[in-house]
Order: sequence, then structure tokens, then C-alpha cells
Amino acid sequence: MKKYYLLLLAAVFFVAAGFRKQNLEEKINAALQTAVQQYAYLSKQVSVGKYPKTYFADKNELETSDSGWWCSGFYPGTLLYLDEAKGSPELKKEAFKVLEDLKKEQFNTTTHDLGFMMFCSFGNAQRLNPSKEYETILMNSAKSLASRFNPITGCIKSWDPAPWNHAAKDESPVIIDNMMNLELLFWATKHSGDSTYYKIAVQHADKTMVNHFRKDYSSYHEVVYNNETGKVTKQITNQGAADDSSWARGQAWGLYGYVVMYRETKDVKYLNHAKHIADYILNHPNLPADKIPYWDFNAPNIPNALRDSSAASLIASALLELGGYADKKEGIRYYDTAKTILSNLLTPEYIAAVGTNGGFLLKHGVGNMPNKTEIDTPLSYGDYYLVEAMMRYKTLAKTNPNFK
Repeated sequence: MKKYYLLLLAAVFFVAAGFRKQNLEEKINAALQTAVQQYAYLSKQVSVGKYPKTYFADKNELETSDSGWWCSGFYPGTLLYLDEAKGSPELKKEAFKVLEDLKKEQFNTTTHDLGFMMFCSFGNAQRLNPSKEYETILMNSAKSLASRFNPITGCIKSWDPAPWNHAAKDESPVIIDNMMNLELLFWATKHSGDSTYYKIAVQHADKTMVNHFRKDYSSYHEVVYNNETGKVTKQITNQGAADDSSWARGQAWGLYGYVVMYRETKDVKYLNHAKHIADYILNHPNLPADKIPYWDFNAPNIPNALRDSSAASLIASALLELGGYADKKEGIRYYDTAKTILSNLLTPEYIAAVGTNGGFLLKHGVGNMPNKTEIDTPLSYGDYYLVEAMMRYKTLAKTNPNFK
């Protein structure tokens, strides 16, 4: 009889474990279907040349941009991801319409954000629907991005100097976000055989490791360099709570960026750096139990500070890739944290009901708190990286035994 009860308890345990896994998979499938419906609705609210940025519920107002805004690639990128995940010809058709307008930005040399703008869009298009036209657009985009590299500073200039970014005419402001744009350069070298792009990416990442990160692996948002000497003149913030604080999305950009650096170079120093950033995030005393970070790890009004769902999505997506490069024990920790983030994001607290939230999927993002823009709103990049994280989860669940 005792043996019977032990077997029964074991069966209940394994069934419960199966349901826990199934529940997250079901949440992901449901969220992806919601995303398809939301983006079908969102596509009806914008015309070609208008890129959805955010939505203000109190004013029932959808905010859009033109193709030159740094977020322009996320909308078509999300459309392509959703078609890949669920099969939606309507969204695929919309994506191609948007790409036709966006392609002119391949020659934009005024911004470092061409990775966001062109690789999240045309990079996915090329991966899913290879074409010579997409290859040409991506190569021109990489050339435009590389034109902003200064061999003296060893970095790609993020913004042109201006009073708002606290850089003088003879200085170059470089932000941690720029780590996300290097993937385009790696693609360019693989495609063309020209190692120039690879070398620029490596120099930028190496210099960023030295000057953007503190001893605890928290990151400054912005580092300003003198163009003539290459010396650092300022280590400050533009979107964080303070110059010496740890802006959550900045930590996420850094984590994701160095995971990509390891993937593309296989240089273990980048893997170790990514792990250090991950450990800083996961061990931080101000990281809530649900793993959805406050907009800044040092926000002044914790625990009443706003969360940033976009940072959470980025962290989840990065950890799902990082887990595959770590040893088994570390990998399980990274995977489990990503699962916790997804499980908590994929609830009514963060996932919009169909027909609400202006057509966006994810609620409660924080764009730029100091400048009081996009506060507690949906964000196009939050949706993009959440969809990416969900797709990565589904792939790992099928292919990686350590993910079970």
C-alpha cells in the first residue's frame, strides 16, 4: 500500500510538472495569436510611411514616426516574426509594403541605429525570403553604419554632438544601445568577405567593455570621447535615473549585445562579459521576484517605481540564447529566469486584450523617464523582443535537452 501511494505521488508530481511546462507553452501560443490579431488591427491604423511607436491610452492616441526614427525597423520586423510563428499572409503583405518605404534608410549616415532600423527588418526579410535586393540594402546599411566609426576613439559615434547629449563639437557620444547595431556589421563581413565590418564591431565592443562598464558590471548609458585624443571626457546618462545609476534597458542592451558578440566571434571574453552582466542583473537586490525590472535598478522610488516590460523582454530573449553557451548549471539558471520573465509577462497585467492598447501587444514599457516621454506605455521594441523571446522559447523547447 505504501508503495502504491508513493507511485501515485510520483505520478501526480510528473503530471503537475508537465502542466507547468504546458501552461507556459499555452501562454506563448495564446500570446502569439493575440499578437497576430493586434498587429492586424494596428496595421489598419497606419499608412505607408507612418511607423507605430507607442499609444497613449488617456488620449486614445497612436504615436507614429517616419522611417528615419530609430524604432522604424521594429514594426516590419515584428510583422515578419509573427508570420513566421503563426502564418499570417496579411501581416507578411503589410511587412513588404513597409519595407518598400523603409529601404531608403540604407543610405542614412546620420544615425548609429541602422542595426535596429535595417537588420531587425531587412535582416529578418533576408533570412526568411532571401533576395539580391535585400542583400544590397543590408550591405549599403552596413556601409552607412561603418561611416560613423572613428579609429581614434575606437567606437561608432552614436549621436551627433548636441547640448542635449552633453557633447561638444569635437566629441563623440557613444551609448550602450549601440551594441545592438553590431550584428549588422557581422552579417556584412559574412556576406561580402570584407573583414572591415567585423573589425569595426570588435573594436567598438572592446572599447565599450573598458569604458561603459563599472567594476560590478553595471553600465553607464553614455560615454563621451574626445575625437582627437580618444580619451573619455564624460560617463553619464541620458535615460537613466542618474549618471551612476543602472538603467535597466541599458543593462539589457549590453547583455544582449555581448551575447551576440560571442555568437559571432566565439571569443570567450565576450561570453564571460555577458555572464557578468547577467549575474549583475539576476543578483541585484532591487530585481523583483517576478524578474520584471524597475525602469532603473536605482530608481529613487523603489518599490513604487514603474517596471519596464521592454527591458524584461530583452533580458528574456538574451538569456535564452546565453543559456545555450553556458555550462549546464548556468544554462539552467538563465533558462529558468527567462521562463519566469515570460510567464509573468504573459499575463493580463502585461499582455493587452485584443482591440486595446492601440494594437500593441505589451503594456507597461518605459521609454525615457527623465525626458517624460513614453512613460508606462506600449513600445514597438518591447513587442519585437517579446515575440522574439517567445519564438526562441518554442525552438529551445523542441531542440535543447537542457531546456526541459
